[in-house]
Amino acid sequence: MSLAFCGNENNSMAYNVDAGVLNNGCFLDALNVVPHVFLLFITFPILFIGWGSQSSKVHIHHSTWLHFPGHNLRWLLTFILLFILVCEIAEGIVSDGFSQSHHLHLYMPAGLAFMAGITSIIYYHNIETSNFPKLLLALLIYWVLAFIMKTIKFAKYTEHGIGPRQLRYCITGLLVLLYGLLLAVEINVILGRRYMCFANPTEVKPPEDLQDLGVRFLQPFVNLLSKATYWWMNTFITSAHRRPIDLKVIGKLPIAMRALTNYIKLRQAFEDQKRPQDTAPLGPKWIWQALRKAFGRPLILSITFRFLADLLGFAGPLCISGIVHHISKDNRTIQPPMRLLGIYFISSKEFLENAYVLAVLLFLALLLQRTFLQASYYVAIETGINLRGAIQTKIYNKIMRLCTSNMSLGELTVAQICNLVAIDTNQLMWFFFLCPNLWAMPVQIIVGVILLYYLLGISALIGATVIAVLAPVQYFVATKLSQAQKSALEYSSVRLKKTNELLRGIKLLKLYAWENIFCDSVEETRGKELTSLQAFAFYTSISIFMNAAIPIAAVLTTFVVHVHISEDADLSPAVAFASLSLFHILVTPLFLLSSVVRSTVKALVSVQKLSEFFSSEEIGDEQEPRAVLTSGSSNHNQNRYQAVSSLKSFPSSSSSSLSGGHQPLKVVNRKRAPRDDWNNYSSAGDHEGDGPSQDMDHDICIKLTSGYFTWTDGPPTLSNVDIKIPFGKLTMIVGQVGCGKSSLLLAALGEMQRVSGSVTWNSLPSLECERDESPTERDAAGDGDVRKRGPVAYASQKPWLLNATVVENITFEMPMIKPRYKAVIEACSLQADIDILPQGDQTEIGERGIILSGGQKQRISVARALYQQTNVVFLDDPFSALDIHLSDHLMQDGILKFLREEKRTVVLVTHKLQYLPHADWIIAMKDGTIQTEGTLKDIQNTEAELFEQWKTLMHREDREFEKETVAASVTDLERNNLRRAMYSREAVRTEDDDEEESVESEDDDNLSQAMRQRATIPWRSCGTYLSSAGVLLLALLLLSQLLKHSLMVAIDYWLAHWTSHVITAKIEATNRNCTIVQGCGFSHSWYLSVFSVLCCLGIILCLATSVAVEWTGVKVAKELHHNLLNKIIVAPMRLFETTPLGSILNRFSTDTNTIDQHIPSTLECLSRSTLLCVSALGVISYVTPVFLFALLPLAVTCYFIQKYFRVASRDLQQLEDSTQLPLLSHFSETVEGLPTIRALRYEPRFRHRLLQFTDANNIASLFLTAANRWLEVRMEYIGACVVLVAAVASITNSLYNHLSTGLVGLGLTYALMVSNYMNWMVRNLADMEVQLGSVKRINGLLKTEPENYEGLLTVSQVPDGWPRQGEIKIQNLSVRYDTTLKPVLKNVNAHISPGQKVGICGRTGSGKSSFSLAFFRMVDMFEGRIVIDDIDIAKLPLQTLRSRLSIILQDPILFSGTIRFNLDPEMKATDEMLWEALDIAQLKPVVKSLPGGLDAIVTEGGENFSQGQRQLFCLARAFVRKSSILIMDEATASIDMATESILQKVVMTAFADRTVVTIAHRVHTILNADLVIVMKRGIILEYDKPQVLLDTEDSVFASFVRADK
Repeated sequence: MSLAFCGNENNSMAYNVDAGVLNNGCFLDALNVVPHVFLLFITFPILFIGWGSQSSKVHIHHSTWLHFPGHNLRWLLTFILLFILVCEIAEGIVSDGFSQSHHLHLYMPAGLAFMAGITSIIYYHNIETSNFPKLLLALLIYWVLAFIMKTIKFAKYTEHGIGPRQLRYCITGLLVLLYGLLLAVEINVILGRRYMCFANPTEVKPPEDLQDLGVRFLQPFVNLLSKATYWWMNTFITSAHRRPIDLKVIGKLPIAMRALTNYIKLRQAFEDQKRPQDTAPLGPKWIWQALRKAFGRPLILSITFRFLADLLGFAGPLCISGIVHHISKDNRTIQPPMRLLGIYFISSKEFLENAYVLAVLLFLALLLQRTFLQASYYVAIETGINLRGAIQTKIYNKIMRLCTSNMSLGELTVAQICNLVAIDTNQLMWFFFLCPNLWAMPVQIIVGVILLYYLLGISALIGATVIAVLAPVQYFVATKLSQAQKSALEYSSVRLKKTNELLRGIKLLKLYAWENIFCDSVEETRGKELTSLQAFAFYTSISIFMNAAIPIAAVLTTFVVHVHISEDADLSPAVAFASLSLFHILVTPLFLLSSVVRSTVKALVSVQKLSEFFSSEEIGDEQEPRAVLTSGSSNHNQNRYQAVSSLKSFPSSSSSSLSGGHQPLKVVNRKRAPRDDWNNYSSAGDHEGDGPSQDMDHDICIKLTSGYFTWTDGPPTLSNVDIKIPFGKLTMIVGQVGCGKSSLLLAALGEMQRVSGSVTWNSLPSLECERDESPTERDAAGDGDVRKRGPVAYASQKPWLLNATVVENITFEMPMIKPRYKAVIEACSLQADIDILPQGDQTEIGERGIILSGGQKQRISVARALYQQTNVVFLDDPFSALDIHLSDHLMQDGILKFLREEKRTVVLVTHKLQYLPHADWIIAMKDGTIQTEGTLKDIQNTEAELFEQWKTLMHREDREFEKETVAASVTDLERNNLRRAMYSREAVRTEDDDEEESVESEDDDNLSQAMRQRATIPWRSCGTYLSSAGVLLLALLLLSQLLKHSLMVAIDYWLAHWTSHVITAKIEATNRNCTIVQGCGFSHSWYLSVFSVLCCLGIILCLATSVAVEWTGVKVAKELHHNLLNKIIVAPMRLFETTPLGSILNRFSTDTNTIDQHIPSTLECLSRSTLLCVSALGVISYVTPVFLFALLPLAVTCYFIQKYFRVASRDLQQLEDSTQLPLLSHFSETVEGLPTIRALRYEPRFRHRLLQFTDANNIASLFLTAANRWLEVRMEYIGACVVLVAAVASITNSLYNHLSTGLVGLGLTYALMVSNYMNWMVRNLADMEVQLGSVKRINGLLKTEPENYEGLLTVSQVPDGWPRQGEIKIQNLSVRYDTTLKPVLKNVNAHISPGQKVGICGRTGSGKSSFSLAFFRMVDMFEGRIVIDDIDIAKLPLQTLRSRLSIILQDPILFSGTIRFNLDPEMKATDEMLWEALDIAQLKPVVKSLPGGLDAIVTEGGENFSQGQRQLFCLARAFVRKSSILIMDEATASIDMATESILQKVVMTAFADRTVVTIAHRVHTILNADLVIVMKRGIILEYDKPQVLLDTEDSVFASFVRADK
């Protein structure tokens, strides 16, 4: 048939122009071609020339993205225009089908218009990105022309009486409107940018974010199409293949999404609510309102998108119904259309009855629906992330003002605060994600039920009722699930606490052969946890089963009822498959219901918790009086208060005592008359005479006047404190343990609650130092808060470190001044320690880095206090964990030299009385009060008794000091331990480095291979995981899954078969003129019974699969944890010295949790979605084999999308996790170091760091969200293509090859499901890949070689009391830490007689500790042997050997539990034995005073005892085990002098008959030993009685002793 623009029938009215040219329909259409041709001709050259020069610019500088006015409106209008033009083309083609020849004019102009529409928007986009508005002129002309032409056509149609009943009339009308609107938008641009018709065009700058090239998150700035399809993410996701994504790649957050911006928004919302009444209505309601105010608007947008998406979702079932109905029409006769103006017109009803039209409409509806749905998700998640950032910042600001007392009393633990941050803010975020569902669900359900009713009548309601009845059951299951999860979580945190203790004390446990006791205790908790996990698994499987079974049950009941209600039931394929799709849509909101309700409940609880936290006590409650008092001199009170009041500052809490804080009078202690008080005050040792004259105050830095301070509401901890601390002098505070020395410092810093009295800070008269402070001062000063107390460098008793490098810990946000830094390092003798660390002072320390010993932490903490340039330095017992050398060095170089030279005021709390002569001012404390204060002379005169007491102690210490030698010290041991750990780590590291270097050298192939490695799925881990389940379960798993899916397909296939038969029966019935059922003998019952059987089997199999998956999960979880724990416990010590504790703990915490709870459900989801996808594609291909050709390109596209996505997604997920860690640890660090941070006035700096961490975490989350949306949009579009291809193919097949209508319905229903499942498949694949990482890491640890626990002798062969004598023979012994390392002991020979006391000394690294470890076979003895009581220890089973010897380690380790458990975990000793041991260790009075005595509780790490007491407990522990050999690895390091001398006696008496080997770090401890061994570099240098060695002139031992005299 030949083509002609107006058709070529002979009688053609098409060419008839008698009535005037404009009355010819064909000419009107021709006229409409003009504008489009004009646009295409004009813009193409500009685009090509422009693209050449512009495109590079566009890609490099996204900073030129400037949206012209009306940008989004233009895009929207263009989309609508294109949609209507598609309709116009379709209408033309359909109406052309009725004439004999082709009339091109019916659809060609519309086709050109379509091209022009696309060109216009591309052209506009290019002009916009290159910011060249003058070129928009072409578009202006185009819109004007198009508008005029369409208007003429529309006017002519109206004139000829063509009305809205004809579809083309409506289309033309709409086009006129759209072109008009686009013209208006264009004119608006002219008015906005004034680029023509105005003298001076407006200069516009791009948004601030885009001028900063660091901002790479472009979602807010790109055009509408790119926003909807996440097109800008393409380069980002594909580049992940080339290089991993890290924080550099993802750049910064746009300003609007930063935590600070959102926090300000939230704070504003809170403040707006406060205004009406002064007292804020605290409580959850208050928080909800603020959240609504700050983040409500985007949420409404998200809900709107969601509504649109849900409504469009119903297009699927309706179109299927229409298509199948159209095909199954027996008579395909359609009444001929109207002819007017010489051309055909059709009505919209006829248009929509065309199956192909419906297929295209379905395709477009799907595209739109998916786009809206993803947009809704994206907006909700972005809002949630912004909200999380704001809340975290608010929590942090609150932490900065928290009372320390809350913390120490355990009202708020660090864990609780971390939970607020980690869990509760995330709960709120999730609530915001799921919020749109709350509104969308009811709409979806109502519309769905109405449509079902329209299709199936009353039986639909019954089906819907089935779903509705089962929904509460689902909710019940969901609540049970969360309960099970909660109890599992509780057990798991107990288990982790136990595992943590086990790992921290692993050395002790191995040495005492107690590892199995602790292992069993962990296993017992794990058993309880597994019980909860089984419940969890059971409910999960029920939930999965319900999700799968409800739709089957609903469909079954509906059809059964439908067939039974009416004999003549209309069960055509159109009805059956449309209702099937509707049921699938209906079930979705009901699945979500349970999670949404649960999430809502959790959010309510979280907000409750937050409101409690926000209303907890703050420290800065007294700011108002502080501000008033600064102008103290104007107060017209009696003159004598003047001096005090003008200096008054209240950095403390407890507003109760300040009800009338505006008069300084109130501050004075109320318990006595003010006058009285004053006299007291001046008699407290004023040198300057009576009155508190101004001059005196200039020498005094801090003054506490009759202060009563408390931590709790109970009796005050410090009472009647009157002290003053002079400027620029060294003040020492001494007193017994627990008399309130540390509390005094904190009281001065304002960290304690002040009951009464005053704290006065005098600012320094000299301005020189003030200048240093000013930046921080200005930084930190609040609004009404004129600061009296400057920053104070405070080193707390328990050292507090950041998770950062050593340098960062010392400089602590101060600029780096090299000479000063060097001096500080030198004063704190840190250089030696730094040299050992792998990266020197750039080494990470803290939780996630290298674990330092107590003394090293203490010195770094002191170094920080010295480095800070503050006028006042508070040191709280800095010597507690240091040995005497370091203490002296620190005292001389650090305190007396470094701090003195800078004239800083130093307050030192100490137990070392030998330093008292250095003090300028001494404060002695006793039981929370001040015993006396003054110079040493004053005290000698006034408190003679006290002075004598000090003198004896000082004398003893000095004597020791004389004896003290150059011998290695505690510190050296610490360094040793560290060095050992580092050395081994270094070995590992160097191997890695070599490998890396070789990788780089060997060409780029290896790099690409590594990248390929990242792109492949870890199948091996998957194998490990599944093989842990056992063969039987695996077979069950696979079989049940395959069977279930085959049955699902069978059910739907049977439905198609049945409904097709209904139709043929109907056609026969109309031909033979009988009713279907009675006359023609057609019966539903046979079909129905098969259908019912299949459905019931399907439901049973759903249960089987869900149970099988979860059961597998629990079994694997049990296996893997059990293996891991038992492997770790028998691993050699090397593993713990070379692997950071944190990373081993992570295997037990996060990785185990992943395997317990996440992998099973991911696995289930993955297998289900994959099999559904496969079955759906299979069914479509079976219905229309042509589909296979289209499948190939779609599959390839799919493959590449998922490949790129998986790599990017994994990187982003890891990035999100890794950015969350520093955020959480920053919170816990801050909480732990609050006094230090507040003392230094560093709050602003820490807030700034928090904002950085939060933003880093949020941008990772945002990119992850955008990447998920990127994937989903693409997958949905591919799914829509599948639907289109399947629909067109099956329609054609049915019309020409008479494919049964039931199968067409089946194919389309499955095609609709494909896009959903493809998404799930890829998402789960990506999740699975990340989660299998846990299996891989655990597997890595399972490969460790265990220690050799077996001996040549069995336990029964070892004599019972061995070793009885305690005789030790060491023969030619060589020892090394690892087969790869050098020996640390070389050919050592020694003989120790029973009951001898042996001392071993030597410099650091001489092998002393290795010597002690060799007795326990903790090191590799590769040569020689140790014989104890005639048995070679190499032949003994390890457990036996270690259980028969005792050792006291240098680091005191206590476990949480009772005192009894700590002394004797094996529960072998009687109470008498335990009390005796405690008595020997001087602990009996302490333990007796505790509630519960032996059953008193020891907290984690023994934190409720002092360092010295812990060491004594360790001694008692060794006494309890009555072994005849005791090894003391310098156990007296952290004990004060008095206690130590007692210990020395104890060892001599209590252990008179036992062999004692002492590793000495202070030579005086072994002067009265029976035998001294001096070691050097792993060999024995000297071996004799100490007296003999001292008498020998040139002996090394003698030189050691002499060296310090």
